[in-house]
Amino acid sequence: MTDEQNSFDTLEERLNARKTEYETMPVPDSAAYQAVQSGIRQAARKRKSRLRWYMSSISAAAFILLFTGCIRVSPAFASFVEQLPGMEGIVSMIRQDKGLMMAIDKSLLQQVGVTDEHDGTSLTVEGIITDESRMVIFYTMKGMKDPEKFNYDIDLLDENGKNLPVAFSYSSLNPASESGIYEDKIDISFTESLPPQELTVVFKKRGKEPNNKWKVTFPVDHSLTKGMKKIIPVNQTMTVDGQRIHVKQAILYPTRLVLDIEYDRNNTKTIFNIRDLHLVDEKGRAWRTDSSSISGSGSSVFFESMYFSTPKKLTLQGSGLSAVDKEELVISIDPSSGEIQGGPSSLKLLQSTVQGKNLILEFSIADAQNATSGLSFTNIEDSKGNPFDINEVGWSPSVFEARVVIKNGAAAKGNLTMEIFSYPDQIRAPFSIEIPVTP
Repeated sequence: MTDEQNSFDTLEERLNARKTEYETMPVPDSAAYQAVQSGIRQAARKRKSRLRWYMSSISAAAFILLFTGCIRVSPAFASFVEQLPGMEGIVSMIRQDKGLMMAIDKSLLQQVGVTDEHDGTSLTVEGIITDESRMVIFYTMKGMKDPEKFNYDIDLLDENGKNLPVAFSYSSLNPASESGIYEDKIDISFTESLPPQELTVVFKKRGKEPNNKWKVTFPVDHSLTKGMKKIIPVNQTMTVDGQRIHVKQAILYPTRLVLDIEYDRNNTKTIFNIRDLHLVDEKGRAWRTDSSSISGSGSSVFFESMYFSTPKKLTLQGSGLSAVDKEELVISIDPSSGEIQGGPSSLKLLQSTVQGKNLILEFSIADAQNATSGLSFTNIEDSKGNPFDINEVGWSPSVFEARVVIKNGAAAKGNLTMEIFSYPDQIRAPFSIEIPVTP
């Protein structure tokens, strides 16, 4: 056995050992759901500017359990880990993004290695992968003596010190060992701008003095992926449960594929989500959705990139929709009597209670098996026109019940009028259309 093979086998043993840690980590269903819903609320509040989705370490662990398979180490993959020492903890998660790993194989990883350290804690940005559509930042934090109390926010600033108009996701800190070392990534989507020439990443402790922060600045090399964007016209329309969905084009980047879709304005339903959406190539390989940004009129769906492994054939498949008739979007609730008017027939108000300044509404939704999203509302007003925001949402898929906490809702006058923002009703309507491969 060669020294190189020994090195790969040793690395593989370390990765599988870390994988076992994740598999034995307890994952409470309710806590995981609340963490995801917290991210949904953050995204809804900042929809028109900078969007942020926060996922707790619990939901991240659940993600790893879903997608971690048998780990095999290629020379390029081993080289990646060697460039980012100490990053084995998240390798199993990264490994499932076929497009991202192919980008690494093609030497698109930019080494950074910049550190900010104070109060015994250090932040190091190890490296990045970026193109015009997406940037993934790999980082390490060390010296975290009490990670459970280390709640923090992240700011991303351009070369002028201004906040980037981007959506980005990251996990709450929860080191997998007692060493106080935490490794993870920040996943950024550029939907309104291009990556900056210089980027500053700021970690800020919540509830602490403003100067208690870690700040790392580094240049961004755009030359590695310059001119690699490919636009593939599609211009096809599919009909799902009587609703017309226009697939306009696919934009292929080294880090992901962006599929632009549009919901027909004459549809009778508002579509919240398309179920089980994925691309399948001629070999039967599924290219999964990374994340999506779909509004009432449609927008963009993100998939793993097949940039460096161009298929001969691609098929877009899905199992149905999450949608509500447009005439049933707005509901009216009398908190005192529990009476509800409007809305889908499957939606029932179980009870309305006041807790401090907040109003808690509990609903049941019939026939919501296998729902991938919960219930939420927008445009909430009382009879006097006073606006209200949602403070918390919860969804119990086992009993098909939803909990909505309206901030300061105890002060509402008369009936509350609200518009459905997401709904767990699932419409089974499988579909499949061919997607062109070459531009």
